Amino acid sequence: MSAPTQNSPTVDLGRAWALSPRVAVRPEPFGALLYDFGTRKLSFLKNLTLVRIVDDLAAADSADDAIARCGVAESDSAIYRRALESLARSGMIVTRDTPSA
Repeated sequence: MSAPTQNSPTVDLGRAWALSPRVAVRPEPFGALLYDFGTRKLSFLKNLTLVRIVDDLAAADSADDAIARCGVAESDSAIYRRALESLARSGMIVTRDTPSA
């Protein structure tokens, strides 16, 4: 595994996360759309379990806790961890101690 680069910083999913206050969620039959009003980025969540995990972030102690609370098997958790890391890198989710912009 390569070391994190400036473009792919380490994301600590053991921390408390939440949807960015700049992001709106629109439920869709396939999952959800996330729209960042600050950057105008649009993300598609094409998995209903991932939508539940993102919805649960604000109530969970950590992103890892949100994954577990949504009933994801340990053998499948890497898929959801990568998805959350991608959402964190794009600013769609932020650590709860991150001041909003």
